[in-house]
Amino acid sequence: MGQRPASTAFRADLARTIRLFRAFGREQRDPDYFYGMLAEDTVAQLEQYTDLDGARLLDVGGGSGYFADALRRAGATVTCVDVDAGEMVGHRGAFPDGAVLGSALDLPFRTESVDVCFSSNVLEHVPRPERMADEMVRVTKPGGLIYLSFTNWLSPHGGHETAPWHYLGGDRAARRYARRMGRQPKNRYGHSLYAVSVAQALRWARTHPAVRLEHALPRYHPRWAAWVVSVPGLREVATWNLLLVLRKKPLGG
Repeated sequence: MGQRPASTAFRADLARTIRLFRAFGREQRDPDYFYGMLAEDTVAQLEQYTDLDGARLLDVGGGSGYFADALRRAGATVTCVDVDAGEMVGHRGAFPDGAVLGSALDLPFRTESVDVCFSSNVLEHVPRPERMADEMVRVTKPGGLIYLSFTNWLSPHGGHETAPWHYLGGDRAARRYARRMGRQPKNRYGHSLYAVSVAQALRWARTHPAVRLEHALPRYHPRWAAWVVSVPGLREVATWNLLLVLRKKPLGG
């Protein structure tokens, strides 16, 4: 298992971006379609950086297992860890295969025990995002890959179901949602949703002594739009979802 040449199966072009953003509109009413499509796209993207066939992979915050299923089809041996038992059984009515109940802030796995550590849209849901990222680095073997993607707070979808009112403040957006819907939002600001910035994540990735940042990309955008991540201010809104691809440095590297 290691770095591999770019696969022809993945094309970060405008057509892909349009497909993904159209699919976002179906997330609530047809989650199987949305998450299944996103999982297949993500696996193809991940295969640009590493060979998944035979890789031991940890899916941090994998919930119901959509990504784990797609990763297994690509040949990886996948363990899914999540702190929310209800989320894990939501897709099938039972725990997914290879599921472990545990916290992303204190991963119940040995140091340097996996080839790939993967997380999609979880970092914004933990109160200590850098702690979670540090844990992902810890469990990855030297030479292994960390794929870390999250929805940054100031993106149009940063407030999740309370967006775009989160631009007026997370607490205000949550109160507005509760008044209109008669229930609390699933992603409650300050409880299960936190304000993580692109700048904060880049600072962590560039200064962590054990990793090399290979790419920082707007995950859903065409490849030619990668430049937005380099522009302070603009990147906090235009990135939508930041993807960090990191390589664990060899021992002594």
